[in-house]
Amino acid sequence: MKEDQLPSGPMPWLLLVILTLIWGSSFILIKKALLGFNAPQVGALRVISAGIVLLPIALIHLRKVKPKDYLPLFVPGFTGTLLPAFFFAIAQTRISSGVTGVLNALTPMFTLIIGVLIWKKKALRTQLLGLLLGFIGSVFLIIAGESGAVTINSYAFFVMAATLCYGINLNFIKSRLYHLHPVTITSVSLAFVLPIAVIYIFTNDGIIQYIMTNEQAQWSLLSVSVLGIVGTAIALVIFNHLVQLTSPVFTSTVTYFIPIVAIIWGLWDGENLYLLHYIGMVGILGGVYLVNKKPKLN
Repeated sequence: MKEDQLPSGPMPWLLLVILTLIWGSSFILIKKALLGFNAPQVGALRVISAGIVLLPIALIHLRKVKPKDYLPLFVPGFTGTLLPAFFFAIAQTRISSGVTGVLNALTPMFTLIIGVLIWKKKALRTQLLGLLLGFIGSVFLIIAGESGAVTINSYAFFVMAATLCYGINLNFIKSRLYHLHPVTITSVSLAFVLPIAVIYIFTNDGIIQYIMTNEQAQWSLLSVSVLGIVGTAIALVIFNHLVQLTSPVFTSTVTYFIPIVAIIWGLWDGENLYLLHYIGMVGILGGVYLVNKKPKLN
């Protein structure tokens, strides 16, 4: 399938819609999980729920992995799953789920920045313009406070740190783990960081008793379990299948739709958006478009 060719048949479009709904709903699930747990607990439980579901797959694929790839496989688990899970949860203690969903769209920009700075890739003029536009949009979201007031919300930097981790992860996989299947990379790397999350949770004294006796904690556990199982494990299967059916360009369009779903969920849950938020959203999504734009060949 050509990069600029739209897929034929309903299946790719259906998978794209499902993937958008799943990932766009992740931020409202984090918000609900935070009602019963603190941010580090939400991050750890998210990794645990996803890791347990993917563990049987990881054990199967681990037999195909050479020992020299063990350490490199820890990097995607750490930068692509563990750290972002904690960063997003911390951020949403002070940032709305809708705004977090928009800031998540910075991932392609940080992927380009890391690729240029570390892996010495070349950036086009339109991509540099996209980075500038996305940066300006980010500034507007960072300074957009409650009731439209201008302030600095430092918790937005946790979302940016998470998207930076994603950028490192994507470049690292492409340069160091290109010889492995995506399912192998994701399942095995998640299995490698699963013990860290488990150890953290079980060093929280009384958390099992807290969950068993607190109704809100039980609902929050359900939210974070859906987040990990559906938002990570099932979404991974859908994403990999979509890549096989279509092209990277078509698959990347999910970046534009995730913020829309996140904003709709946020508005439904009573969150407010103000002028600075809308300006920031336009800047970031416009920047993402320019960063992903393919040059025309003569």
